Amino acid sequence: MKSFDAIVIGGGQAGPFLAARMVEKGMKVALIERKFLGGTCVNAGCMPTKTLVASARAAYVARNSAVYGVNIPGEIAIDMKVVRARAETVTMNARNGLIGWFAGMDGMTVIYGHARFEDPKTVSVNGETLTAPRIFLNVGARPVIPDLPGINDIDYLTSTSIIHLDTLPRHLAVIGGSYIGLEFAQMYRRFGAEVSVIEHGPKLASREDEDISDAIADVLRSEGIDIHTGVSDIAFARSSDGITVATDSARIDASHVLIATGRKPNTDDLGLDAAGVISDKHGYITVDDRLATNVDGIWALGDCNGHGAFTHTSYNDFEIAAANLLDGADRKVSSRILAYALYIDPPLGRVGMTEKQARASGRKIMISTRPMSRVGRANERGETKGFMKVIADAETKKILGAAILGIEGDEVIHGIIDAMNAGTTYPALQWSVPIHPTVSELIPTVLGDLKPV
Repeated sequence: MKSFDAIVIGGGQAGPFLAARMVEKGMKVALIERKFLGGTCVNAGCMPTKTLVASARAAYVARNSAVYGVNIPGEIAIDMKVVRARAETVTMNARNGLIGWFAGMDGMTVIYGHARFEDPKTVSVNGETLTAPRIFLNVGARPVIPDLPGINDIDYLTSTSIIHLDTLPRHLAVIGGSYIGLEFAQMYRRFGAEVSVIEHGPKLASREDEDISDAIADVLRSEGIDIHTGVSDIAFARSSDGITVATDSARIDASHVLIATGRKPNTDDLGLDAAGVISDKHGYITVDDRLATNVDGIWALGDCNGHGAFTHTSYNDFEIAAANLLDGADRKVSSRILAYALYIDPPLGRVGMTEKQARASGRKIMISTRPMSRVGRANERGETKGFMKVIADAETKKILGAAILGIEGDEVIHGIIDAMNAGTTYPALQWSVPIHPTVSELIPTVLGDLKPV
């Protein structure tokens, strides 16, 4: 049996950085990764997909360049092999950077293999047994494959496998109208494929307010994406030239099908029972406000604990654990103000409460909205789709939440995120003097238009 001061299972966006901090403190750490360092973000999520989004935007801008007085003769062609290679290069650069970093770190032992608990202080991997007083789980999540008629008879894609495509689908059917599915839908439409989105719920991006969801749908429809919502029945069958997707309202002749119906934690084969670690009915490991499980000496970080499921929340889990365990702090998950983005174009930046949540909270609230068509930068760039919305507490004057669907919305939202984390009241932020011409300069104007509801 090999002994360590700590064992980290999973090489995503929380565990490796925590392992590095512990090594800096003179600890002996084992980092166990089943497949690739970097987790979903580096290998199958943010980095490759946003690289693909950038390629798709380049194609979109080129096709529409005449609007700006730039004439490109001939048809805009897409070389999917180059597109794929570019995304793979970004992934490999990041992955190899992590490999090199850890290789030069005394006290760090990286082990590739599948780890399972033998007891609360012991795990087995590759036939070896390791023990440590502290064990951190950062095992991530994977796509959910729903049990739909005919699904096992077709060759479907997931968010992991679609990034390796080096040919352009004739017609991509996207099953699931949430964030992952919508990003791939617009991306492949811009590459030149016909695209249909099929969503069980009554609207796309169901987490969002109805006006945001409707605006997202308008953006996608304007680019020729076929959207089907409120679909109750879906079945698949092979056809002579692809896959038939039959719903209760439509029949789609697709060449490829992307299943984007959510993700589930990679906790079902960890041997949690042997350690006595509790998980919920969905497989998410139950943790307290400081990310500790019910078993002393075991913590769960990142997607597997169900508190965020984003790269930035996973990294923040590392920050919380490191601060509490190594720096004598007392940081809590409940102090985190959730923010995220949807990377369609234009992007959606979101923080805090939706309007629906704010109304349900019983607070006296104020709301302000402003169309992107009234933003100078948006008009100058010819990108006026979307709008801004801010919700505030009428009594405390604190900002409760915001949504910015529009050009650079994923960046502009950080002005609101910072203000909310600093506890700044909206009147104080209203009197800032932003740079012109930017999208962010409209934040004080939007705040000045807040009205009670």
